[in-house]
Amino acid sequence: MTNTIADVEQADVILITGSNTTENHPVISAFVKRAAAFKGAKLLLVDPRRIKIAEFADKWLRPNLGTDVAWINGLIHVIIKEDLYDREFVENRTQGFEALKEAVAKFTPEYVSEITGIPPGQIIDAARLYAGAENAAILYCMGITQHISGTDNVKSLANLAMITGNLGRPGTGVNPLRGQNNVQGACDMGGLPNVFSAYQPVTVADNVSKMEKAWGVSGMSDKAGLPVTEMIPKAHSGELKTLYIIGENPLVSDPDLNHAEASLDHLDLMVVQDIFMTETAQKAHVVLPATCFAEKDGTFSNTERRVQRVRKAVDPPEGAREDWWIITAISKRMGYAMDYENAGEIFDEIASVTPSYAGLSYARIEHEGIHWPCPSPDHPGTPILHTQSFPIGKGVLHAIDYIPPAEQVDEEYPLYLTTGRVLYQYHTGSMTRKTEGLNERAPESFVEISPADAEKYGLEDGDKIRIASRRGEIVAKMTVSPKAVDGTVFIPFHYAEAAANRLTNSALDPVSKIPEYKVCAVRLSRAA
Repeated sequence: MTNTIADVEQADVILITGSNTTENHPVISAFVKRAAAFKGAKLLLVDPRRIKIAEFADKWLRPNLGTDVAWINGLIHVIIKEDLYDREFVENRTQGFEALKEAVAKFTPEYVSEITGIPPGQIIDAARLYAGAENAAILYCMGITQHISGTDNVKSLANLAMITGNLGRPGTGVNPLRGQNNVQGACDMGGLPNVFSAYQPVTVADNVSKMEKAWGVSGMSDKAGLPVTEMIPKAHSGELKTLYIIGENPLVSDPDLNHAEASLDHLDLMVVQDIFMTETAQKAHVVLPATCFAEKDGTFSNTERRVQRVRKAVDPPEGAREDWWIITAISKRMGYAMDYENAGEIFDEIASVTPSYAGLSYARIEHEGIHWPCPSPDHPGTPILHTQSFPIGKGVLHAIDYIPPAEQVDEEYPLYLTTGRVLYQYHTGSMTRKTEGLNERAPESFVEISPADAEKYGLEDGDKIRIASRRGEIVAKMTVSPKAVDGTVFIPFHYAEAAANRLTNSALDPVSKIPEYKVCAVRLSRAA
């Protein structure tokens, strides 16, 4: 997030898109609801489903799946045409405005309506509402990123914020809501194939030299590694022989699961390090039992970039060890000794090689976390980014055109499927589905369908139905819901026995390599 969670309440307008905030981020949604209900903020929601937070929205735009670039460009078109953009911010702090202006010229409200299904008047009203705010904040989540155009979607939202000058102040910003605990921290630590910690590219010679010196090695590679979405196909082809999976359950979370499962079966060795015997761990050659969050010391970096201490509260089961202990034990056996006594020593090393963490220490975050970047021990941290300038100087406005989703409906597969989460289950259910109370609330998978589509296909609420895509099929209970939009069904992806990802498309965003989980074509029939 460019801003903090708390200063969402200082926004005059809050734009939420691609985020079922109340179910995926219930704590953050409380700030949004408070701002809308008690502090005069106007909530602008753009989502294909009538999700719970729509009850608080002043305006709700319902786009067709996978058309985000089109409606965002439509807002920008209106803002530029009506001279609602922040001319001073654009001239002093951005570059590429003329190219953007040319790119969005064709995205008239009428043209956007043809693509998105949003009435032209709603496009105009939404543009005026967002641009007219003194402070406007954008919140988004995986409904924006999990498309073949996910990178374009994010850049388009950044365009919208920059042309209206909504960056660098409380109540503004472009704020991605992270999908899991410490996703931000894992990325910060170099848990990506092309960067060291703090997003230092592995392809830059100076970065490689710095790490070689810190770690006492030589000859480190300067080539980027593979993203996980490219590892799986290479396992299938035999190019990748071994996979070491830590805290991940790809046999529920990966797209096109039938292919993913076959790919993992081709491995010579699969090692899984986890706290439970997940669906993936059950197929592993070696399972390494790890400790959970409450059984270890360390830090988490949350969605607002706040680095926070985590302290051991309970002892782990016999045989379970901290992740760092397991990794260092393997490293020693492979010939490189990592001699750490505790997590605090590791954090000190993190600070020494990570510019944005350089001013952090356990002592400084003993009582309250600090937002990175924090470049020196006397620096207070940076709750709000880009207050005076961007790290690259002027912010780049990207001229982006709309591209449709990778898969379209046809006579054989006439409905679109989108996937997501429910409040009472979490991700692949490794922990929540072992919790009795949560399973009482959300015991099984379901297919959410609109009343009109249920009638059209002769289906009734509670029916067991078969859902098939070009990649696989599952059986689940049908739920007729006003949340659903005609032509589109929704399935939560938590349930391994009716895994939505047996249906989803593995087509990738060319830049981020994230799959298009949010759009694929399916057909429905009553199960025998």
